[in-house]
Amino acid sequence: MIKDKVVIITGASSGIGEATARLLAEKGAKVVLGARREAKLKQIVDEIKTAGGQAAYQVLDVTRPAENEAIVKLAKDSFGGVDAILLNAGLMPVSPVSAVKTDEWKQMVDVNINGVLNGVAAVMPTFTEQKSGHILAVSSVAGLKAYPGTAVYGGTKWFVRDFMEVLRMESASEGTNIRTATLYPAAINTELLDTITHKGAAEGMQSTYESYGISPDRIADVVAYALDLPDDVTVNEFTVGPANQPW
Repeated sequence: MIKDKVVIITGASSGIGEATARLLAEKGAKVVLGARREAKLKQIVDEIKTAGGQAAYQVLDVTRPAENEAIVKLAKDSFGGVDAILLNAGLMPVSPVSAVKTDEWKQMVDVNINGVLNGVAAVMPTFTEQKSGHILAVSSVAGLKAYPGTAVYGGTKWFVRDFMEVLRMESASEGTNIRTATLYPAAINTELLDTITHKGAAEGMQSTYESYGISPDRIADVVAYALDLPDDVTVNEFTVGPANQPW
């Protein structure tokens, strides 16, 4: 059951995070939103509350461990606990390796990898103690297959794939009942393309998304499905994309 679950969502100010927050709140979850843009967070939370939902927010930079710990505390203070976290914050400034955009490489590693680790580290003590919890992470189809231009981005998403699978196995072995779900979206219309600075890569991605892109609501539906599963079931991987995209 989704109703009354307390769910933390990172990268919640737009795209998949926003769509998921709205859907889960509509289904009766208590959502705690984190992202860097406070005005957007406030607007979304206000609209959820106006519609009768329960929500709270905090400005969150996922690369800062203390801020991840603070949003877990906010969830507990606001709603009495934490049942799940959706690790959705991510960047996709793709480019060929020959462009040597090292600053962007480091930024992707910091947000896409360290951001996931910080989120997991923040909830793990609580989930371990209560012997329950659901950790969901957004990878990418670039975390399943290699695509030119995505050497570093894809590498960060392959990391998420491996990390989440090991986390699932360890949690089962340790008897903590922590469930995992990794999502591998293809072309979903979000703000990810806005971070691409390489002209050729930007044009290629723009063309792909204009041809195939679908609403982030489709990913929100998958998150809701995963959260609604019985406690003794884990569906640990969801590869999701447009039906007409040959990814």
